[in-house]
Amino acid sequence: MIRAAMLARLANETFDVAIVGGGATGLGCAVDSASRGYRTALIEAADFAEATSSRSTKLVHGGVRYLARGDIHLVREALHERALLLRNAPHIVRSLAFLTPAYRWSEIPYYLTGLKLYDMLAKRGDGFVPSRYVARDEALYRVPWLRAEDLRGAVEYHDGQFDDARLAIALARTAAGRNAALANFAACVGLGECSSPDGLRAVTVADRESRATFELRAKVVVNASGIFSDEVRKLDDPSATPILALSRGTHVVIERDAMWSDEAVLVPKTEDRRVVFAIPWHGRLLVGTTDVPAAQPVLDPQPTEAEVAFLLETIERYADVTVDASRVAASFAGLRPLVARRPSAATARVSREHFVEISRTGMVTIAGGKWTTYRKMAEDAIDAAIESAHLPRARCVTAGLALHDASGELADLVAARPELGRRLHPDFPYTLADAVNGFRNEMARTVDDVLFRRTRIGILDARAAQSCRDEVARIASAERA
Repeated sequence: MIRAAMLARLANETFDVAIVGGGATGLGCAVDSASRGYRTALIEAADFAEATSSRSTKLVHGGVRYLARGDIHLVREALHERALLLRNAPHIVRSLAFLTPAYRWSEIPYYLTGLKLYDMLAKRGDGFVPSRYVARDEALYRVPWLRAEDLRGAVEYHDGQFDDARLAIALARTAAGRNAALANFAACVGLGECSSPDGLRAVTVADRESRATFELRAKVVVNASGIFSDEVRKLDDPSATPILALSRGTHVVIERDAMWSDEAVLVPKTEDRRVVFAIPWHGRLLVGTTDVPAAQPVLDPQPTEAEVAFLLETIERYADVTVDASRVAASFAGLRPLVARRPSAATARVSREHFVEISRTGMVTIAGGKWTTYRKMAEDAIDAAIESAHLPRARCVTAGLALHDASGELADLVAARPELGRRLHPDFPYTLADAVNGFRNEMARTVDDVLFRRTRIGILDARAAQSCRDEVARIASAERA
């Protein structure tokens, strides 16, 4: 993906579908639209997946806590999508074992019954192992940091784990491979009504690098801008009333020598009646998440000391080791764009189901949902775009569509230039080739794009990322010369 070439296409071609937003949902819409054969454009105001879509709990899951609330339809749909993702992106998605520790005998049948129902809602042969009881000694062997006192055993279940930012880039590459035109750092700053004889709507785009503006013309606009959806809806219709309730989710990353296990742990009940996960991810233990109401959409929300303390205190109650702030390698936060179908101060109780709206001008807004169901959200959004713009009908094919795998490109780079096989940092597997490929083929524009989203060093270890900055900057200068 070459950004200059993409911008030229966006400014000079006409499109069937123009998508605003380059997170999970927007990129999913681009893949869906382009794979159906529609002329497809996508613009993203920041980097791809820079906001919510790179700040998730890294799970492809049905939602165990939604099951406890009786959201059977949502869980079944998400479990179906989980199986599709494992099949279509096996280089990014994998099955992961979770242990739910029980410190009372009565908890074991309770957890096991619920997780067996979870299994029943999934299709057989989906690639995930059924739930089972795990004896105390086995649980302690598999998760050495678990608190041993009063432990009665655990219930094991399996869910999906993935790298969210890497999946976003795979979606972008997949859409581009089907002739979609995409550009990051290209913001929607205006929406004109469809008044021209050719039936095209003008989207005013600001290139954040050159500061130039141009018009993108398409038959229908899809607003998939996540936490900024209401802002785009206001551009379309100044009288539009907000539909989102934002929630901040914070995660902490624990150093490997402080806590480590190959299996994840589900803490089934917190003080605010939520669940907390402790998940092995890229050699660190990821603990999250909180659910705190947020007033305004911001690109880079920061964890609060109270949220970090809550997560550390919660996980320490289940641990045989001391877990304090000195053991935190990094922390990050993201905002969830929850659809507020009814007023609610408790965002933990707002449904994650998605919402599709066609405005009076014909713009389609897709909001809500979660990473696991991005493909179904995109399918529903493009179906609505077809209806809104009276496009020729074409069926969705993404259920069986394999997503782009960049591993061959990295191998070719190292084969041609062996020095690119050197690691960016000794604690992580990412190499100079990952940085070069990020700038050359994945539209990275800044050092942070590479450290936080083309690799994951920035989100895993703040000090390690800082030590890599100068080298990544030198690569950026060479690649962008």
